[in-house]
Amino acid sequence: MNEVNKPSTKMADPHAADDNVDLSPTLGEEVKYTTCYMCACRCGIKVYLHDGKVRYIQGNRNHPVNGGVLCGKGSSGIMQHYSPARLSKPMKRVGERGSNEFVEIEWDEALQLASDRLGHIRNTDPKKLAFFTGRDQSQALTGWWASQFGTPNYAAHGGFCSVNMAAGGLYTIGGAFWEFAEPDWHLSKYFMMFGVAEDHDSNPIKKGLGLLKKRGAKFVAVNPVRTGYGAIADEWVGIRPGTDGLFIMALVHELLKSGNVDVEYLIRYTNAAWLVIDDKGASDNGLFARDAEGNPLCWDQDAQALANAKSGKIATPALKGKFTLADGRTAVPSFEILARRYLDAQYAPEQVAHVCGLKVADIKRIAAELAHVAFKETIEIDQEWTDWTGKVHDKMIGRPVSFHAMRGISAHSNGFHTCRMLHILQILLGSVEVPGGFRIKAPYPKHIPPGIKPTGRSDQVHPNTPLPGAPLGFPTGPEDLLLEDDGFTPRRIDKAYSWEHPISSHGMMHMVIHNAWKGDPYKIDTLMMFMANMSWNSSMNTAGTIEMLTDKEADGSYKIPYIIYADAYFSEMVQYADLILPDTTYLERHDCISLLDRPISNADACADAIRYPVVEPDRDVRGFQSVLIDLGHRLGLPGLTNDDGSAKYPGGLADYMVNHERAPGVGMLGGWRGVNGDKPMKGEVNPNQLNKYIENQSFWKHEFARDQRYFKMANKNYLDWCADMGLLPNNEPIIFQMYSEVFQKFRLAAEGHGDTTPPKADAERILKYFDPLPIWYQPFEETIVDTKEYPLHALTQRPMHMYHSWGSQNAWLRQITGKNRMFIHNDLGAKLGLVDDDWIWVSSHHARIRCQVKLVDGVNPNTIWTWNAIGKRRGAWNLDKDAIEAKEGFLLNHLISELLPVQGDGYRYSNSDPITGQAAWFDLRVKIEKAEPSQFGESWPQFPVVEKFDNMAETPKTLRYGKDFRAKREGK
Repeated sequence: MNEVNKPSTKMADPHAADDNVDLSPTLGEEVKYTTCYMCACRCGIKVYLHDGKVRYIQGNRNHPVNGGVLCGKGSSGIMQHYSPARLSKPMKRVGERGSNEFVEIEWDEALQLASDRLGHIRNTDPKKLAFFTGRDQSQALTGWWASQFGTPNYAAHGGFCSVNMAAGGLYTIGGAFWEFAEPDWHLSKYFMMFGVAEDHDSNPIKKGLGLLKKRGAKFVAVNPVRTGYGAIADEWVGIRPGTDGLFIMALVHELLKSGNVDVEYLIRYTNAAWLVIDDKGASDNGLFARDAEGNPLCWDQDAQALANAKSGKIATPALKGKFTLADGRTAVPSFEILARRYLDAQYAPEQVAHVCGLKVADIKRIAAELAHVAFKETIEIDQEWTDWTGKVHDKMIGRPVSFHAMRGISAHSNGFHTCRMLHILQILLGSVEVPGGFRIKAPYPKHIPPGIKPTGRSDQVHPNTPLPGAPLGFPTGPEDLLLEDDGFTPRRIDKAYSWEHPISSHGMMHMVIHNAWKGDPYKIDTLMMFMANMSWNSSMNTAGTIEMLTDKEADGSYKIPYIIYADAYFSEMVQYADLILPDTTYLERHDCISLLDRPISNADACADAIRYPVVEPDRDVRGFQSVLIDLGHRLGLPGLTNDDGSAKYPGGLADYMVNHERAPGVGMLGGWRGVNGDKPMKGEVNPNQLNKYIENQSFWKHEFARDQRYFKMANKNYLDWCADMGLLPNNEPIIFQMYSEVFQKFRLAAEGHGDTTPPKADAERILKYFDPLPIWYQPFEETIVDTKEYPLHALTQRPMHMYHSWGSQNAWLRQITGKNRMFIHNDLGAKLGLVDDDWIWVSSHHARIRCQVKLVDGVNPNTIWTWNAIGKRRGAWNLDKDAIEAKEGFLLNHLISELLPVQGDGYRYSNSDPITGQAAWFDLRVKIEKAEPSQFGESWPQFPVVEKFDNMAETPKTLRYGKDFRAKREGK
């Protein structure tokens, strides 16, 4: 294949209609390197241009994320960029909300409308702006903008996506699964993957799995559904949804019972030896015993005395026993509490297997296999390194067992504890941050938890004043909650950081529309959203959400008074906006993939990247981040306005990316800092920085020295570097927290201790769920609904070639999956008399849908599942009104309520994890029945057709791209 302006070769092809076929066409006149945005992978791409148009997209072989690998999503970015669904002009609603009656306006008017509205809010009550973003990759900017505005009501989509995964890791090991860490693909010998679909981080995972398979490592996939990755696994564990945590506890039970835990690792790198006060009823019961300087204590068995557990100098601290403190009270090592819990017979495989839908022998075998590989096949690397105490180690010793997990275990009401439990399993094996184990990527690990606290209390929110900190953060106790002065009422519209969901570190975006509609805990003025399809596939209770968006007060005003929405495409959400701000495609704008946000590091190097316009927009659209910066200046936000009133970043996002600093020398990008571009990570602003990125194929990478690459939580050279570069506030070691004192503080508050205590109903929840060690409990929905009436679990996941709702507007990807079916086990199908392509009704306690069936073997027998976000509303995305995605595609979302069923006291809690507020998508219980033959052929529910805007491209019956290139090439 030729690349740029090279002569091509034509050969006769007997199978072609035209036998003068060019088998090696020139790909383009020019190549530009940027970063893909077809999923969260952020792969490097080469974009070939011809006559100023995109001709071809290829993976960048030099890029640290994908090394040249590019999936179907990335390759089809052409069709995303040239989608007929692209918005082209700012629009103002003139008809009823939802009627799609809009008029075009100019940007000056659009920005004036927005700034007038937002300016009034900021002048009066900043929290009446609710600013929530979807799948943008610029949360370091959007969160900072919200803070400058002064509203605590900000979050991105993590609350309905992955907060259990993030918080579970950050409160335990200072890092997390997802794309923030990776298995040691090159050295791991036994790999377990929990609940991982193929749409996130897919290229690195595919590359990694290839390395594992090539080396003969064992790959075990734990997932109720067997697709994609699971299809190539050596063993598939088809677990019952929501029981992963119990399964992991059974594995830990077996490891503890057989003595297969890494004691030396626990002593050096965890709080296993820290003493926990045992004084029932006391205000500090369950907290760590500390010395006068606040250091946690352990019992030094050599000195037979209490000692500073963080000194790193106690060779043999006690891991069991009861010890007397200076005040005469007793304390026990946290490891004893942990061991006592998980050695209990309730966690034995014999007690757990039937709940998980597994075999006792399989659980015991997997535990034995983990132990064998970890302790009998240890890896030693001859690499000297220095720990935080100054001790020099002559080798790096590793346990070659690794794990990875994603939303499958996270999106349950018990997901936080499950995520934490998986990390504890890794810790007990000594396989975190070691050769062959689980490796954390820079800028992680962080101190536990990270030092950022959420802001938004009544003394922190004032008119025309920025917040004193970030809207989102990591509480360390009840004093960090965002409550009204009464100590009970939530301060945030989504009720994040309240007694209902105290550690909701990503906010609760799935509750914003419901709470704003209900005015609970208060009414807002404006809902501003970006790239969030909340009236369709990103929302629970889709039909109800649509009603909330259009519902009115008795006086005819809307219950959600004003909605500003920014998107690049004609999604289902657009018609519910009052003001539409059209975004660019990812090939037309700047973006910052920053170490302050979601960087592209790997375990051996820190890295970041940019996007920049490889083509200019052919529509009157602007990148939302630049619009946000412009709005900030119009509003006079301090961080975006100079003292003389001029714009601080008149060049928009590109200007901000180069010139904005969070601390002296610490900016959005780490590469080529300093006046001469010769300083990595930290240095003065370099006006030529973006050009340096573009010259370097739009990314920057800093390789760690070999002695920095493992044991990052305790590695002196790594910790010193992080502190010097501003990634950590200091070079203190990061001690893994198996026993969480933070959670015990909340339980003590629930017992009535301290100045901030919860109301009775919430106190009962906190006492039950805020355990300092992971627990397992049934997912909420199945404890409330009649599981005999609703005997089946129902799940969704996304296919490898789709990413959220974007993918099924894409003409190339639609050819792979044009509609979704409900996959059910062959045995269940036989029991119900179903065959392939039958239509069924699926009912939950909340609603019902009609869809088509496909019988399979690769699913838990008591579980049904489908692809998410394939189903479309008629007319949306500028698809044909009878497109198969709309006529036969469907959403499981219709069946899921954003609220749990009414309980004894009549209150309906959010359908979420009680700790983090993570949306419990996968708790759903359903029943199915065969539809009547007269009902075959169309999914249900159906909604009124969305009429496209007059200024949009015609809805194509057949979409072709590239015909002009060929005609020109052939001289026609």
